Amino acid sequence: MSEEMVIGIGQEAMKTSFMLAAPLLIVAMVVGVVVSLLQAVTQINEATLSFIPKIIAISIVLLVGAPWMLEVLMNYTQDIFIHFGDIIK
Repeated sequence: MSEEMVIGIGQEAMKTSFMLAAPLLIVAMVVGVVVSLLQAVTQINEATLSFIPKIIAISIVLLVGAPWMLEVLMNYTQDIFIHFGDIIK
């Protein structure tokens, strides 16, 4: 296996990981900022208040995006298995 192939596999793994994690992280960040702004406006200083809205938002994103996420993961896995003969050489 050549260095270019190892780097390519690593790049694809990182790209796939970022594609799968980005929607969840972005939604969690946006909900966290909104809840923090609401806490600042209402002067409620409860540290655990942002967890429930984040969990609900992430659950909704997972329900909506699960088919796409599964397709991305399956395509990556199929690509690894298709090129498995080249990888082990």
